[in-house]
Amino acid sequence: MEQIEELMEQREPSQPCRGTTELQQNSVFRQMRRKGQELSAEENISILRKATAGTLALLGDNGYPYTVPISYVYADGNLYFHSALNGHKIDAIRNYDKASFCVIAKDDVQPEKYTTFYRSVIAFGRIHIIEDETEKLKTASLFGNRYNPNQDEALQQEMEKGLSRMLMIRFDIEHLTGKEAIELMKQRDHNQRCMNSTESIQKSSER
Repeated sequence: MEQIEELMEQREPSQPCRGTTELQQNSVFRQMRRKGQELSAEENISILRKATAGTLALLGDNGYPYTVPISYVYADGNLYFHSALNGHKIDAIRNYDKASFCVIAKDDVQPEKYTTFYRSVIAFGRIHIIEDETEKLKTASLFGNRYNPNQDEALQQEMEKGLSRMLMIRFDIEHLTGKEAIELMKQRDHNQRCMNSTESIQKSSER
């Protein structure tokens, strides 16, 4: 065991790749094989901010994976969900705190090309039920502001009436990875080159 620990200490740290942060360099998680199609950290977060639903993956009954489509809010680097007090999802969260969450931002089937133009993000992390009442109330407000903006009075009444019958859930992101179809990657690169060329021409004409 000591020899294994020594070897781990001697091993050079992996270099960060496109789309990673210090948090994402954790060796627990695999690096993406096709680096060119990897989304940047900023692009991943942008997708999480814009989307309204994704698929939450948990370890369910008898060791079977359990996935459930669910609405969410992204805030302060975390994902938040709400739920009824009981159910398969809640049992799974209480039994095992590791989870993943997938958001599909684009799913454009191209029949004539035998492919799909896709863009998606997967978050890995730890999930738990929020027990603190202050944090629970804050999370409920996040949902209200996201899905029912400018309805403060109605939202307050709804929380007073129904918050006791709901659970709030926090997903602490440990690793975030995103990928897009190679066709989208090429289109993005082409657009960037055109933009750079246009800017270069404009600067030359101003001289």
